[in-house]
Order: sequence, then C-alpha cells, then structure tokens
Amino acid sequence: MKREEEKAREGREDSPTESQQTVSDDDVIDYSIKPEFYDPNLDEKDELWVQKKRKGHTSDAVLSCPACFTTLCLDCQRHEKYLTQYRAVFVVNCKIKNGQVSQPGTKRKRGRRHKTSAEPEVDDVVKPVCCLICSTEVGVIDEEEVYHFFNVLPSES
Repeated sequence: MKREEEKAREGREDSPTESQQTVSDDDVIDYSIKPEFYDPNLDEKDELWVQKKRKGHTSDAVLSCPACFTTLCLDCQRHEKYLTQYRAVFVVNCKIKNGQVSQPGTKRKRGRRHKTSAEPEVDDVVKPVCCLICSTEVGVIDEEEVYHFFNVLPSES
C-alpha cells in the first residue's frame, strides 16, 4: 500500500497542476467565425452620421470632455487669438449650472491688466457649462446662448 501511495504522490508531483498549465489565447479563439461585435464599415457609418448632424457645415474641431472623453460639440469655431478656446451654438452632453452666474470682467489680478476686445464686457453675464456625464466644467454660456469652451480636448473633424 505504501508503494501505491508513493507512486501516486510521485505521479502528481511530476504532472503540472491546473494552475501551472498554460493555454495560449490562440488555441481558444476560433478565427474561422466572424466576430460578433465587429463591423468593418463602422468608420464610414460614423462619418455619415456626423455629416448628417452638421448639415453640410465644416467644423474647426470635435470637442470632448477632458475628464471622461465624452463628445461635447461636433460643430464649433476656433477663437482667432486664443487657440485653445472654441465657441459653438449647438452642443451635446452639456449642462448649464443655472444656480451660478459669473461676470468675467470683474476679477482682478495683481498688477495692471489691459483689457482686450476679446474679453467680455463687465456687463456680460455668463453661466458655467459642465459635462453632462462627469460634471467637469468645460466652458461658459453667454446671454446670447453662445457656448464658449476653454477646458476641452479638440480633435480633427
């Protein structure tokens, strides 16, 4: 009996355990079957959808939230002087913080500050705009309902 137990023990030690066996992913995946969620024409379909939404207009960029990468704007115009700022009228996935109002011309920094024509007037009132998904502040909306984005990730359109 001892000999059988020793042989059984020796046999177990020589053969690899289940956790020691390595299986390649290539052995498990059957490449002859078309993947269920793959569409080779998806890029073309997405491009047609964006063109339909823009109604023939060209855009300087597609704007996304810097925190969660959610698309915020498909049709915008880049600021002439401040190259990281954009303005738009039609947006998606944005919410306006109605409880907060700020007046951009009233904050003062130390030292002299020269007002340029690009800065809003003291009378202009703007409301913060946030990403609908993660609530990251991405810009402001003015009284004329124009969105001014300054905290976004632009990508080529």
